[in-house]
Amino acid sequence: LVNQVLDTRRKSYVQFEVSLVRDIRDREFKIFSDAGRVMRPVFTVHQEDDYENNITKGQLVLTKDHVNRLAQEQAEPPANPADKFGWDGLIREGAVEYLDAEEEETAMICMTPEDLELYREQKNDEATLTEEEKRAKQEAEKR
Repeated sequence: LVNQVLDTRRKSYVQFEVSLVRDIRDREFKIFSDAGRVMRPVFTVHQEDDYENNITKGQLVLTKDHVNRLAQEQAEPPANPADKFGWDGLIREGAVEYLDAEEEETAMICMTPEDLELYREQKNDEATLTEEEKRAKQEAEKR
């Protein structure tokens, strides 16, 4: 349910300024739409594999197509302002979303693209470990 509600914001069915927070400890789902909350934009990452579109979990939603489209608009602005993609287009496509302080507490945030790549490499390494190697690694971490 949480992922479905977050998807509604990423697909712009719910305004991007609305905060959606899952509080696991209190078993609550909080929705904030009050004014005055400090929010910052972050790039989003695919949360699941999508084999039809050749998208893997942990991949940025922002693509080269998005960047090229923005660069094209910079070079040749559209005649009709309604056709402009811009920042709002990135929000509509789910490539960028805004998080407030409370949402940031439960979000996993990478500071650089390299951190995201490192995360993917670690996940791949864990997937290739045998059960015996996993147990040995866990015991080594306990020491």
